[in-house]
Order: sequence, then structure tokens, then C-alpha cells
Amino acid sequence: MKSLTCLSAMAFAALPITARAQSADAIIDRAAAAYSRLSSMRAEFTQTLTNPLTGNTQTTSGVILRKKPNLLSINFESGDRVAADGSTLWLYLPSSVPGQVVRMPYRGENASSVDPADQFLNSPRTRFTVSSAGAATIGGRATHAITLVPKRANMGFTGAQVWIDDDDSSIRQFDLETTNGLKRHVVITSFTPNPELSRSTFRFTVPKGVKVVDQASGAVF
Repeated sequence: MKSLTCLSAMAFAALPITARAQSADAIIDRAAAAYSRLSSMRAEFTQTLTNPLTGNTQTTSGVILRKKPNLLSINFESGDRVAADGSTLWLYLPSSVPGQVVRMPYRGENASSVDPADQFLNSPRTRFTVSSAGAATIGGRATHAITLVPKRANMGFTGAQVWIDDDDSSIRQFDLETTNGLKRHVVITSFTPNPELSRSTFRFTVPKGVKVVDQASGAVF
């Protein structure tokens, strides 16, 4: 019997991660650890926003770049852009709010509002109630899904389902519902860990004729 037990344990250890049962805590812990080890990243994505009240759906694609400690760039094909240059966060959304860009200080506490990975993987078990949500193949890659329910009411969304890659522990897809009812579906179509990224990549130049709204002071330039 002891030999059978040892053989069973050895057989289980030899199984690929996709064939093993994984706890929600184990999934989120390995994803958070992998995220903390990244010095930089590049990901391409598609995003679909749905407004259940109006039935309107909008799909776009884009590229997100991140470099530690505080550089971020999200470029959408629509022309919208989010950029953090190390001290300032710029929100330029001409597709919905033309003619202006919002400027605000960029600190660790507001990173989660614009950076999806930070939103989900920065101290996740202290911020969310985590549960398993099954397994799926996303873009040809094996993943396990987890459900995240915020422990506080001021996190911008009521719940999220996040698919974590079984191989590299990166986020491959997520769905969330914002506190105002919008549903957001994002699929990561390519992911590159630790690429070389120059600081100039994250610089934002205010387009000609665009007003700057300074969130800290309320002034408009």
C-alpha cells in the first residue's frame, strides 16, 4: 500500500500543471510573484466595453508597456492614451472627451486605477476574496481562472474573473464589471516579459490645441 501511495504521488508530480487541481490561493500567489519579478513588459490586447443599460458595445485594441518602478504607457488604436512618465500621469481620451488631457501626480496608490496587472496582482489576497473559477484555453494557452471580489467598496469594480497562464503565470484574459455597471472584457493577444524599453517611450507630448486639466489644482491651461 505504501508503494502504491508513493507511485501515486510520483505520478501526480509528473502531471503538467493543467492536469492538476489548483487552489485559488496558489494561482493568485504565483501570478503575483511572477508580476513582482518583472522589470518591464509589453502586451498587446483587445478590449470590449459593454453598457448593459444602452446595449452599446465598443471594441478596440492596443499595446501596454510597463517598466519599473513607475513608467506606464497604454496606446489604443482609437488614439486614446494613458502615460505615466515617472512623476505625472496623463489621461488623453479624444475618442470620448476630445480637446483635453487630464494631468495628475502619479504615485503608487493610483497605479491600480490605470494598470490592470497592478490592479489585480498588487497584494491581491489582502484586497480581494479569491475563489477558483475553472480552467480554459485562451489563445492556445492553458489557463486557470480565479474570481476576485474586492474587500473594499472604493476599488472601481464589483468583481472580476481573471485567467492566469499555467506556464508563465501572466494574465491572459479578464472580465470585470465597474461600479457604474460597465462590463469590460480584455484578451491579451501577445505578452513579452522584460523587453528593453527606453524612458522616452513613456513621455507624453500634449497635442497642439488640447487643453490641460490639472487634477491637483483644478486649473486649465
